[in-house]
Amino acid sequence: MKLSKCLIVTLIVTSFLSCKKDEKSTDNRYQPKEYVELQHPEWSKNATIYEVNVRQFTKEGTFKAFESHLPRLKAMGIDIIWLMPIHPNGEEKRKGTLGSEYSVKDYYGVNPEYGNKEDFKRLVDKIHSMGMYVILDWVANHSAWDNPLAKEHPDWYSKTPEGNFQPTPWYDWGDIIDFDYNNPELRKYMTDAMKYWVKDFNIDGYRCDVAGFIPVDFWDNARAELDEIKPVFMLAEWEARDLQKKAFDMTYSWSLWDKMHNATVGGKGIGGLVEYMAHDESTHPKDAYRMTFTENHDKNSWEGNQFSNFGDGLESCMVFCTVVNGMPLVYSGQEAGLDRSLKFFDKDEIEWKQHPFADLYSKLFALKHKNKALWNGKHGGQMIRIFNDKMDQVISFSRTKDNDQVIPIMNFSEKPVTVQLDSKYQKGDYTEYFTNKKVSLKGDDIFEMKPWEYLILIK
Repeated sequence: MKLSKCLIVTLIVTSFLSCKKDEKSTDNRYQPKEYVELQHPEWSKNATIYEVNVRQFTKEGTFKAFESHLPRLKAMGIDIIWLMPIHPNGEEKRKGTLGSEYSVKDYYGVNPEYGNKEDFKRLVDKIHSMGMYVILDWVANHSAWDNPLAKEHPDWYSKTPEGNFQPTPWYDWGDIIDFDYNNPELRKYMTDAMKYWVKDFNIDGYRCDVAGFIPVDFWDNARAELDEIKPVFMLAEWEARDLQKKAFDMTYSWSLWDKMHNATVGGKGIGGLVEYMAHDESTHPKDAYRMTFTENHDKNSWEGNQFSNFGDGLESCMVFCTVVNGMPLVYSGQEAGLDRSLKFFDKDEIEWKQHPFADLYSKLFALKHKNKALWNGKHGGQMIRIFNDKMDQVISFSRTKDNDQVIPIMNFSEKPVTVQLDSKYQKGDYTEYFTNKKVSLKGDDIFEMKPWEYLILIK
């Protein structure tokens, strides 16, 4: 069969266009994709966070008594108020005189020690009226032994080989029993309970206890259902990327705490810190927030206190937590110089007093709020290493976003140091943030630094 020249040309052109179309569609497979699919609340882009231990915060240990501290926290630069669990504590197999806040007896109730639901609603409204946000600590992994769910729905719990209730496997958490998330009815109950506090009390999200012990698909769905009510902020007590794809805005940076501890009282130098920053830049999704801290309720109650854990390097670590990629946390009493471990199962009131840490946090958080280089996730600047001739003692790096720039130079050692920076790419005029001194970088700049001294150059 003979084909006309016109038909042959048409077939050739059609084939060519088809190949180009296939080539173009194939190219899409190689386009980079954003890992984080959730939408962060707009207000979280340069936020800070504060953990409230309601039980120990005041003599009364109530929501009403805590309200009096809100103006001080607002002035310090706090944006997110994280309340440790507010629910009634279990009494069966209770530890100590008051029990653990993380042994939940009623997910829809309020611990009468703290007040009632009206008191809690007033606290939430007060926090919002001051331009701050509030998240609740949520314990989805386990309940108290005497939570009514244990009798009404025993099939919602995991069991020992003998068929008995059990604490979370491999842990000695004897005051709680472990849920089984293979049960769809449990998943719906827990999701509905979380929606209740968002819908009826207008809270802004959750900090989720041992979030990694619970299947990721549960959290993905829970976040989607919560966002249908209002945009929420979710913090996972875990350090894993998979939780941050669809469910959690922020995870813990446990590894940074370990590296800072090793670099200070551990005497292991800054190698671990450098490794952390390298991994953060290369492996962590850009828009997945990380929470940085020198203290939280777990570290404080079980592993010493901020002074014993970081020694003379504590202030350097506090500054470091604010200038690296992440959202800085303050735990109850840190700003007052808390120098002991608070009891976890008994009353142990925080002593409130004037302390230089309050001013340091205020200064740091003011910079965090106004300098875009320090903002969270993709809103902030990339950490770029500035090499120097004392790489075993001094960490120096730069972060830039739009017209804002921050250059931290930190002597993470107990020895004075004379350090020369290879700052040829950072040439220009800066201001040292804490002293207001003018500094010009020319490319081979030398700094004399005391033990644990830090400089923050800004423009």
